[in-house]
Amino acid sequence: MSDLLAVAGARIFDGHDWQDDAALLIEFGRVCGIVQAGAIPANAETVHLPGGMLVPGFIDLQVNGGGGVLFNNDPTLEGIRAICAAHAHLGTTALLPTLITDSVEVNVRAIAAGAAATARGVPGFPGLHLEGPHLSIARKGTHDPALIRPMDDADLARLLAARQQVPNLLCTVAAETVTPAQIAALSAAGIVVSIGHSDAGADTAAAAFAAGASMATHLFNAMSQLGNREPGVVGAVLAHDSVFAGLIADGIHVHPGTIDVALRAKSGTGRIFLVTDAMSQTGTDIKTLTLNGRTITRSDGALRSADGTLAGADLDMIDAVEFMHSRIGLALDEALRMAALYPAQAMGIAADYGHLRPGAIANFVHLDPNRHVLSTWISGAEVYRAGRL
Repeated sequence: MSDLLAVAGARIFDGHDWQDDAALLIEFGRVCGIVQAGAIPANAETVHLPGGMLVPGFIDLQVNGGGGVLFNNDPTLEGIRAICAAHAHLGTTALLPTLITDSVEVNVRAIAAGAAATARGVPGFPGLHLEGPHLSIARKGTHDPALIRPMDDADLARLLAARQQVPNLLCTVAAETVTPAQIAALSAAGIVVSIGHSDAGADTAAAAFAAGASMATHLFNAMSQLGNREPGVVGAVLAHDSVFAGLIADGIHVHPGTIDVALRAKSGTGRIFLVTDAMSQTGTDIKTLTLNGRTITRSDGALRSADGTLAGADLDMIDAVEFMHSRIGLALDEALRMAALYPAQAMGIAADYGHLRPGAIANFVHLDPNRHVLSTWISGAEVYRAGRL
């Protein structure tokens, strides 16, 4: 069997441009080129797809769970494996299992699970997202206020040590509960710092960005809003060209008109990218779940706690892409970039992820003409095919 694989028969989007009548060449799990279908090397093993589109695999930087598993409730290697597998069925080829505000013990277990997933090479696992506990109680959302607290020296040391155990680490903090010096230390260690669940004013948020924070968590949700006399975190994010921002594109978390305005405002190198904020329900028919002892109910396309607060999202990445394309009116290629290239750039991993140009890890999705997932490939191996048990 040849080490060279050619995947042909579908229109190819390489993350930048569309290519017709072409084949994707893969060797040792990485893209080594795209050639015309008539120029496939004779020594290549060829997979012929029945039309449709071949696009970069989706990257989700905020995934609380999937396949019946909530990371907070099962911060283990097997929990990570189950979450990654559930989202692969929906086109996500790389995700950050996300731990919502919890105890120090659970944080330690989650980091150990991430280290184990790295050592075992779990397909679809590039790192972790720790969302809290250093957040604002005023903007807590569904996070447990009893577990929210400022960052102390032990917390900082634990995060710096965690960065040595997992290849990519994203931390969501509130600009007013973590100091610029702490943000600078995290950033210097290679940790991506995101501002979220924050009631800070624009000046405080700007100081966090100056210190090294480079991202905002679920833009517009759980943060101070853009006002006429105080721009808030939202205004600071939109004003800072280099800051990336995650977006929950389900039409529930953020109004379509607000999304349109934000897209027009973000014109610099920092882009708005898609996240699902998915909970354990993804890939299942689960109707209720438990977070920090509280019941979350799934109904009418949303997940809510007993008081009506949104608690994550009932969303997967292919539906977010479809929302941006069909409802917001973005060109399909731009909606696809929001689900792959831009999150890779936000995490600083775009050399390997988010596109299908030579050198990239061969993570891709085969979509039918109606943009349904037919198969998902990670590192050049098919990990999911629709209709196959």
